[in-house]
Amino acid sequence: MRRFVLLVLMTLLAVAPAMGLRLTGWRPDPVTDALLFGVAVLAAGFMLSWGAEAAEKHISQGLIVALVALVTVLPEYAVDLYYAFRAGQAPQSNYVHYAAANMTGANRLLVGLAWPLMVGLHWLRTRNRAVELSPVNAVEIAFLLLGSLYAFIILLKGAIAPLDFAVLFVIFAGYLYRVSQLPKAGGDDDEDEEPGPAAALNALRPAAQWAWMGGLTLIAFVVIAASAEPFAEAMVSSGRILGIDEFLLIQWLAPLASEAPAVTIAILFVLAGRAVSGLTAMISDKINQWTLLVGMLPLAMSLGAGGLVGLPLDARQKEEFLLTAAQSLFAIMLLMRLRLSLLAAGLLFALFAVQVGLAFHFREDEAATINSLTTLTWIYLGLAAVLIPFNGRQLATILRDGLLRSHRGLEAAPGQARRGE
Repeated sequence: MRRFVLLVLMTLLAVAPAMGLRLTGWRPDPVTDALLFGVAVLAAGFMLSWGAEAAEKHISQGLIVALVALVTVLPEYAVDLYYAFRAGQAPQSNYVHYAAANMTGANRLLVGLAWPLMVGLHWLRTRNRAVELSPVNAVEIAFLLLGSLYAFIILLKGAIAPLDFAVLFVIFAGYLYRVSQLPKAGGDDDEDEEPGPAAALNALRPAAQWAWMGGLTLIAFVVIAASAEPFAEAMVSSGRILGIDEFLLIQWLAPLASEAPAVTIAILFVLAGRAVSGLTAMISDKINQWTLLVGMLPLAMSLGAGGLVGLPLDARQKEEFLLTAAQSLFAIMLLMRLRLSLLAAGLLFALFAVQVGLAFHFREDEAATINSLTTLTWIYLGLAAVLIPFNGRQLATILRDGLLRSHRGLEAAPGQARRGE
C-alpha cells in the first residue's frame, strides 16, 4: 500500500503543472503546453487503469472495459464536440470540416494503429502470433458491425443528422446492456499474477476499495476534461510552428494526442499479460466513438447554432467517412474467428500507413487526395468481400451470440473461437 500511495503522489505531481496552467490561463508556448498537458493526460490514464483493475473484482469485466474506454476517450470527445459546436456558430467556417476530419481520423487511428499495436506487443512479450478472443467477445464484434452498417446509411443521406444520434445511441446503449450481463472474459492464458496497484487495493476492505476507486476515477475525469482542449490546441499550434498542414493536424495529430489515455491503459493490460483485455478495450473504444461520438456531433453543432441542424459532409468528407466505414468493415471481417493474428494486424497497419502517407503527399491537391481516398476505400471493401465467403458461418454465429445468446450460452461455447480454422 505504501508503494501504491507513492505512485498516486507521483501521478498527482505529474498533473500539477498542467492544472496550474489551466487555472491561471497562462500559456508559455505551444510546445511546452503540449508537453505538460500530454503528461497530465497520460498520468490520468494510469489512475484510471489502477481503478479499473481493482473494480474488475466487483463488476463484469466487459462493462468495466466499456466504461473505462468511454471515460478515457473524453479528450477526443471534448476536442471533436468543441469543433462541432464552433461549426454551429459559424457554419461557413472550416470548423465544419474539422469536426468530421477529427472524428474520422480518430476512428481510423484506432483500427489502423492501436489494434495492431496490441497484437505486436503481445507477440513481443509471448511470441504468440495472435490475440485469441473469447466467445463473449462476440458482443463487441456484433455491435461494431451494427454501427458500421449504419454508417453507410448516413453516407446515403450526405449528412449526420440529429435523428442519427437516436439510432446510434440505441446501438451503444444496447452494447452497454449486453456487456453488463457478461461474466469475466477468459482467454488470457498467460496472465501474470504480479503484485501491483490493483493488488494493493484488493487487500483493503470493500468500502475503502470503492473510496479509492471512486477518488482515482474522479481525479482522472477532472484532469482529462480540463486538459483535453488545451492539449489538442497546443498540438495544433505546435504543428503550425513547424509548418504542418492545419487540416492534417486536426485529422491525425490531435486525435493521436487525445487517444493517448485509452491506448495507455490498453498497453498496460497487454504488458501485464492480459492481451485480450487490451484488444477488447480498443474494440470498445472504437464502438463508442463510431456510435456515440458520431451521433453527438450534430447535437453539439445544433447547440452552437441555437437550433436543430445536421453536420453536412462535403465531397472530401464523404470520402473520408466512406473510407472509415470500409476500414471498419474489413477489420470486423478479420475478427470473425474471434482472433486477430499478427499477419492481419500487419495488414491493417500497412494500409493505415499508406493512407496517412498519401494524405501528406497530396496535401495541396484536393482532387488527388479524393482519388486516393476512393482507391483505398475500394481496397478495403474488396478485401472484406474476399473474406465474406470464408466467414459466412462465423458471421451468423457472431450476430446470434453477440445480440441474442445469454451469457451462459456464451460460456458454454469454449470451442467457438477455433471453429472452421
